[in-house]
Amino acid sequence: MKRILPILLIFVLVFNCKNTEKTMLTEENKETEGLEELFTLMQGSFNSEIQSQVDSAYYNISLHMYPIWENKGNFLYVEQALNSMQNKPYRQRIYEVAQLNDSTFSSVVYSLNVDSLWIGKWKTPKAFDSISINDIALKEGCEVILKRISANHYIGKTGDTTCVSTMRGASFARSEVEILEDKILSWDRGFDAEGNYVWGAEKGPYIFNKLD
Repeated sequence: MKRILPILLIFVLVFNCKNTEKTMLTEENKETEGLEELFTLMQGSFNSEIQSQVDSAYYNISLHMYPIWENKGNFLYVEQALNSMQNKPYRQRIYEVAQLNDSTFSSVVYSLNVDSLWIGKWKTPKAFDSISINDIALKEGCEVILKRISANHYIGKTGDTTCVSTMRGASFARSEVEILEDKILSWDRGFDAEGNYVWGAEKGPYIFNKLD
């Protein structure tokens, strides 16, 4: 009996260690899955054609988001334009998607030094291998913080007054985002120093339906 006890103790310790390891791996996998899920949902080509046909207050806008620097993290090249003028985009950015905790994520925004060099490069994202994160500029205060609501469903926004914008007399911009499996809802607005609305959709967000 005395010989059996040490053997049983060793078995229990080994069993508990394996269970603990499995639990830790499961929790780690869940966190990674959330980041991978969000990053995947954000990828692709979208437009607001359906919304523009229903409501003339909205333009048909194209939105392209494709991964770059695949071995360096979760980066996306983002390009927006009037659908009829995709050779003249009005917004070109790089987003870096990261996980803050088990249900909260951030999409940090960077601007490119020379936008015109990258028009249409969402079609050939490997082109960005010629530059690095040192060649882009962080837009401080413009990151979007996203919460995972359920599978394939995230909602987030920027800080209320943290994202500086001087476009059309604005002092700051505010973005609200909802990401789903087949669409992205995005509401970008600019406000002056007194908090008065100066640009952006008035009624609500643009609805970008995924095309691919």
